[in-house]
Amino acid sequence: MREDQSFSSDLQSNIETIHARLGTSPDIVIRIMNNRDDKTAGIPYALVYIDGLVDMVTVNVMIRELAGIPSLETLHSESFYGHLKDRTLPVGGLREVDTPDEAFLCIFNGGTLLLMDGSGSALIADTAGGNGRAVEEPSSQTVVRGPKEGFTEHFRTNTALLRRKIKSPDLRIEVKVIGTNTKTNVGIVYLKGVANDQVVEEVGRRLDSIETDSILESGYIEEYIQDATFTPFPTIQNTERPDAAAAGILEGQICIIVDGTPFVLLAPVTFFKFFQSSEDYYQRYDIATFLRLIRYSSFLLSMLLPSLYIAITTFHQEMLPTTLLIGLAAQREGVPFPALLEAMLMEVTFEVLREAGVRMPRVIGPAISIVGALVLGQAAVQAGLVSGAMVIVVSFTAIANFVIPAINMAITARLIRFTLMILGATLGLFGIMSGLMVMLIHMASLRSFGIPYLMPVAPLIKENLKDIFVRVPWWAMITRPQLISAGNRIRQKKGRKPSPPKK
Repeated sequence: MREDQSFSSDLQSNIETIHARLGTSPDIVIRIMNNRDDKTAGIPYALVYIDGLVDMVTVNVMIRELAGIPSLETLHSESFYGHLKDRTLPVGGLREVDTPDEAFLCIFNGGTLLLMDGSGSALIADTAGGNGRAVEEPSSQTVVRGPKEGFTEHFRTNTALLRRKIKSPDLRIEVKVIGTNTKTNVGIVYLKGVANDQVVEEVGRRLDSIETDSILESGYIEEYIQDATFTPFPTIQNTERPDAAAAGILEGQICIIVDGTPFVLLAPVTFFKFFQSSEDYYQRYDIATFLRLIRYSSFLLSMLLPSLYIAITTFHQEMLPTTLLIGLAAQREGVPFPALLEAMLMEVTFEVLREAGVRMPRVIGPAISIVGALVLGQAAVQAGLVSGAMVIVVSFTAIANFVIPAINMAITARLIRFTLMILGATLGLFGIMSGLMVMLIHMASLRSFGIPYLMPVAPLIKENLKDIFVRVPWWAMITRPQLISAGNRIRQKKGRKPSPPKK
């Protein structure tokens, strides 16, 4: 049988087709039964499923129910399937399929295939189950106050988590199958009437244009659909938290869920979104504003601090107080390397320690990274390879990098840091300012599904500034972000400012 042909009316021929296409792997179970009794020969039929992908309790109940059906030897296949549906088999969904390819896709998603002798079609029962990770607290995006649940690797569990957050009939979920070998389910989740319809269509078009044999993680999708490829700045946001994804959907963003990974994608996104945390909206606005300003400051320090130190100590010593300048000169007296090489040595060493801490077993990884940094830093100072001031600068730079909520934006700061260090060592503060100007021009040219990356600063949209550098109280957030949302932009009514009761 060719791959594009329908099922045969002969049960044995269909079973041979399944063996030819799927092989004889032990996890592929084909259970052949016969609905006969003492008076009739019965109708042979078979159940096909993959062990480990199905809920065996549901499958066993199906087998018991099928065994209890009276002989249907005189019924046609349509009557047989109709009889099964009327008897209400204990599964969530039953539907007929006509081709093996369609049936195989359902089987790989945890379905059970029912084939009957004499029928040119088959019945698929939704019996998805098997072992999977339970809903747990996210490990990469933790908060002190807020929901303690995170996405899992199961597609339907992730959609259910969003349904629990947004109980609106306007929540839409569109599913696409991408990957000729992996057949990965990719879902587009948005709020109809709030999300921009043109952006929704563009996301669907870009997903439909993907032609590859495998999609194993949402990072695959991110590289295929992002606007700019050659840029260190992320133009698509990823999150492991259902509350963060739900908040983005309610503001007009589109959520992309990929089966097999707990990280979902949010688009369109602006530069300032990567400095917002879910916790900003679960506590007082003044505390959230203070923490947000700390994040912006830490981002700048993470990029600029080593390069500023190199530029000032190399070209602009007059900017330092005399006492501090004498102390730095005394520390660097025995250091044989220039400031750039000294900083590069420390930065590369710290990056190696950080990567080692991630790759080492979880029990000893943090201990190795912390102890290694302390021991190597102290030993390097005592050996005269680096100065004590450089150790302080590199250490504070690394700590500031951990403050950034989004890991991909933190990595961006680490990459830009090395470029600015080279510019600072060659051209001083002029080189650093030139590098920052080029970076700003590049950021202003970026788009995320047509949305300017620096919006609402460039272009300036005063209405959207209430949740960028500061976070105004919730009663003042009357509208959703302009350009991202469309249609219904009203979040709440005016005049909701609380006040003490009047006598």
